[in-house]
Amino acid sequence: MEQAVSRTRFGVTPERPRNAQPDALDPSASNLPPQQPLPASPQSQALAKRYARAKITLGITGAVVYILLTFLLVATGATSRIEAAVRGISQNDYVALLLFVAVLGLFETLVGAPLKYFSGFHLEHKYHLSNQRFWAWVWEGLKGTSVGLTIGVPIVLAFYYSLKTFGDLWWLPVGIVLFLLSVVLARIAPVLIFPLFYKFKPLEDGELKERILFHCRNAGMPVKGVFVFDMSKNTKKANAAFAGIGKSKRIILGDTLIANFTDEEIETVVTHELGHYKLKHIWVMLALGAIISFLGLFVTAELYRLSLSWFGFTSIDQVAALPLLSLWLGAYSLVTGPLSNMLSRSHERAADRYAVNVSGNREAFTNALRKLAAINLADASPHPLVEFLFHSHPSIEKRIRAVER
Repeated sequence: MEQAVSRTRFGVTPERPRNAQPDALDPSASNLPPQQPLPASPQSQALAKRYARAKITLGITGAVVYILLTFLLVATGATSRIEAAVRGISQNDYVALLLFVAVLGLFETLVGAPLKYFSGFHLEHKYHLSNQRFWAWVWEGLKGTSVGLTIGVPIVLAFYYSLKTFGDLWWLPVGIVLFLLSVVLARIAPVLIFPLFYKFKPLEDGELKERILFHCRNAGMPVKGVFVFDMSKNTKKANAAFAGIGKSKRIILGDTLIANFTDEEIETVVTHELGHYKLKHIWVMLALGAIISFLGLFVTAELYRLSLSWFGFTSIDQVAALPLLSLWLGAYSLVTGPLSNMLSRSHERAADRYAVNVSGNREAFTNALRKLAAINLADASPHPLVEFLFHSHPSIEKRIRAVER
């Protein structure tokens, strides 16, 4: 839940929103027993490393399968045959485009379903991290797909309109539309989208809430409120984040965080997130994201235009050729992803320093980091190459060493 729908998260990849469960917002409920993770042991870290390797392997495998499948569909002329088939149903360019996307999407969903199941359901249960039943997982996936289609269909139509109207300059209006959409989504997501997947309720009045709001005022960050969401209905993992912009800006805390962490530890987690706001990281990442997006669309447009003839295509708005764009965008992200992660890790280190300085509680902060590693089964010391390529946060060990210094 990043703050372009939410910018920051406390070193944990948040779970995709799932289904609801009674009493999940009550940390004292019987379905959410408090846990106090033990310090990391060689055995627990070995388990965490196996989990991390499995996740990365499945992720890379999924990407390779998608790339190869898309390339084969284009190179063998399958996309041209699909376009011919959908144009037999409708000669309208936009209707044909949507039918084409639906056919390809369904095919790629069926091919990728086993990997999605193993990564999103089987692996989480194998390592005792998930609280979901299979049909609940399926239902939440369907809800996520519905939201994605609601947002994605207008984007696809706007993209194709730009392609037909602006020619080789299509990337400029598409970039503008995507940027404006990201701002709109950041504003409405906490109010309209997140509640489709999670139940939210205000954090109970008390010292913790007062301390959080005190730190928000000191950082000059007005918030709509502090909310707890039922993260435990999906997972045993813990997380906290800021969500929204403008009047929808709020702090959201997983109920697993409330159940497993002391008030002092939660306070340091929140001040870490406040550090991103105070140090202008949100705006830096928003600006960087816009630059990367516009540059990526420009580079992709050029490579797409140059590569059309390789596969016998004649125009940039030929529906059968459009999957080439996803291949070039994927190649671009392979280069820019690690570079964005470098800046993100630098921001995380700065936010850690802010959290310790503002809270004045180094011990609580390091305890929070250790608990997060234990609860989320995080690899506390990944291989440097793995960290460089895939991690938006420094390793837990590096963060603790830096704080203790």
